[in-house]
Amino acid sequence: MPAVDLVIKNARIVTPNGVMDGGVAVDEEKIVAVTSNTTLLDSSKIIDAGGLLLLPGLVDPECHMGATRPILEDMISETRAAGAAGVTTWGLMQTSPTIKRPVKEIQGPDDVPSFKEVLPEGIRIGEQNSLIDFYFTPILQTNSQAEEIPDYASQFGVTTYKYYLHQKNPKHSKYWPMKVGFVSYDDRAIYLGMENAAKLAPRGRVCMHCENWEIASIFEDRLIAANSERTAATWDDKSPHFCEAHHVRSYAYLGKVTGCPIYIQHTTTQETIDEIRRARAEGIKIMAQTGHHYLSISKHDGWRINVPLRDPETIARLWIALAKGDIDCVGTDHIAHGPREQLEVKDDAWSVKGGFSSRVEALFPVMMDEGVNKGRITIERLVQVCCENTAKAFGLYPKKGVIAIGADADLLLVDPKRVIRVSSEMLHTCTGWSIYEGREFQGWPTLVVSRGEIIAERPKDKARAEIIGKSGRGKYLRREVT
Repeated sequence: MPAVDLVIKNARIVTPNGVMDGGVAVDEEKIVAVTSNTTLLDSSKIIDAGGLLLLPGLVDPECHMGATRPILEDMISETRAAGAAGVTTWGLMQTSPTIKRPVKEIQGPDDVPSFKEVLPEGIRIGEQNSLIDFYFTPILQTNSQAEEIPDYASQFGVTTYKYYLHQKNPKHSKYWPMKVGFVSYDDRAIYLGMENAAKLAPRGRVCMHCENWEIASIFEDRLIAANSERTAATWDDKSPHFCEAHHVRSYAYLGKVTGCPIYIQHTTTQETIDEIRRARAEGIKIMAQTGHHYLSISKHDGWRINVPLRDPETIARLWIALAKGDIDCVGTDHIAHGPREQLEVKDDAWSVKGGFSSRVEALFPVMMDEGVNKGRITIERLVQVCCENTAKAFGLYPKKGVIAIGADADLLLVDPKRVIRVSSEMLHTCTGWSIYEGREFQGWPTLVVSRGEIIAERPKDKARAEIIGKSGRGKYLRREVT
């Protein structure tokens, strides 16, 4: 038989159903064999894994580009950061102006561009500059965008859509500029979007950032009037748990009415988990995501984000829910924010910009060390929540998220014993800093393969991964409706 392009042997292959000894053969970007070491095909390029773990490449469903600088620049630097960290498929959740800024200043819904105008540009920029494969989940802001979903699906293979429910009425938000397209909308736009997404069955899905800022503003006003402390923990008090859970209950019901599958973007509270379980018991198609930051950083640690970070007791409950299957996926919500001094909460959580940087580069070590090493989840469950389930939720499975014959050869070789202390020098993100700096994690990617090509490698004597693949090799992932 002719030699295949690549063979990885002597690995411990991790699947959702268990760990097996053996290797994989790759040819023409696809996995063509998953078998024992003795029956692997011949290849001119053979990698001896030496007993290390072999996982599917990570599928991260949530990244935001172009919010603080042009999307072209983010597409170069941040996809390199993702690739170095083991993410081989990235879901870009974008408002239309973050893909291509409109010439006219945005004053209202009529000024927000259609995705039909901007997605060709976003796809072109991505395929010319991205290191890894990518797809788009448009953030809908207007009635007309919701009505255009059939066009987005047929023209661009887009099957998933998102609503920023906390931004339905921007007058309650002092934290987001209108230039990125956040304008007032109501449940008409959401209902229309659900109706149209439901027609894309079985892959149509609506994603939702659940956090009722109309109610949260009451608590914010009261905290300010009481001259309360403005710590990061107080930011959590501003947005109580029920504000998140309330949106889940309300819009899950609309999902039931329309037959539209729902994806909860940020599951951060027990109350939200309870509502997700209630919805599933009623037959509603609902999946849930949390973030590795919600699993590893407390509201007392000095950082502000939307939805807020929670207390240590809630973090422990999130891990239990993730292990049990109440939460399906983990996403980074990555964004290239600014300097640390603009984001770290010291005296006033209301005066700093929200968010923090380099989330994607911390995804795997957090899940491995805080999850697997501490016995909170198994390595098989890590593969489910960081690879397989996400690929299924966003219409990419079995092309992505699994080590199986016929799947794209996206592979991650991991040294489960390697310990690295996070430092700014090891990062690839343009911002150059991480909230995890100084923390040690055990279990790191040593080799990253995307569609059969080695794109990143972490030398034994260096903490920083070396980028081997070239920017512009990433492919846009068109998802078929049926």
